[in-house]
Amino acid sequence: MDEINLEAAPVLGGASLELSGNRIVERDDLAIVSIATPLGGEDALAEALRNGWSLDVPEPTRSSLNAEVRAVWTAPDQMMLIFPHATPDAEAVVQERLGGTGYTTDQTDGWIVLEVAGPDTLSALERICPLDLPSFEVGGTGRTVMEHMGAMAVRTGDDAFLLMSASSSAASFLHAVETSYRYAT
Repeated sequence: MDEINLEAAPVLGGASLELSGNRIVERDDLAIVSIATPLGGEDALAEALRNGWSLDVPEPTRSSLNAEVRAVWTAPDQMMLIFPHATPDAEAVVQERLGGTGYTTDQTDGWIVLEVAGPDTLSALERICPLDLPSFEVGGTGRTVMEHMGAMAVRTGDDAFLLMSASSSAASFLHAVETSYRYAT
């Protein structure tokens, strides 16, 4: 029997769109690992995060960033670590640095990440997102619904966001974001 070699492929085929000076890019190079804090383990986890990545535990509706590694608050005692990582061992890498101070789960395949940026970003997103995104400081985060899909938004710059949604509805999510940009101007 012939050997079968499987290779990972971007959910959206590496989508990259330019629309009137705005950009929508699928970030298939990012790993996403959720971290939950064990009961009574807040201090140990905070120290491991500082030692492992020079990151602070993010406050509610915030994220903390060091170089390319971002910790995003998702719920009390929970966060997601988002970082460039090419191989499918992201959870093991995180767990090694945490030294058992947090419960981890690889979420990479469950999410699609779009990086959006450009002068029409806020007006495009206000059409599909009920959050008050203009009030977000850089690093601000929020869970929401965009169109009919669950989503998370992380402000990364004045006119830039990471948008996350379930990979099972990736094509619909991209379509909603792209359509909103097309009518934002």
